[in-house]
Amino acid sequence: MTSVDAHDPADVSPRAWRLLRVAAGYGQRDVERELADIRQAHVSMLEGGSRGLSRGRRRELFALYAAELSDDQVRVIVEHF
Repeated sequence: MTSVDAHDPADVSPRAWRLLRVAAGYGQRDVERELADIRQAHVSMLEGGSRGLSRGRRRELFALYAAELSDDQVRVIVEHF
C-alpha cells in the first residue's frame, strides 16, 4: 500500500501540509505550475489552517508531494506533525 492509499488527505494537519510540500521540493508557486486550478493562495490557506481544498484537490496535491518522497517520509510527516 502506498502512502497515497494509506493516508486520508483530510486528516493531514496544516503544518504537515507545509512540511510535505517543502520536503518534496516545491515552493507554493511551483504547485500552481504542476496542478491545474490550484493556486498559491489555496496552498497558503491550506497550510495556514484557514481554509481547505476540496477532497479531490487535496488528494491530487497529496499525490504530487508523495511522488517525490518515500512512503516512510510521508508517514512520519503525516503521523507526527
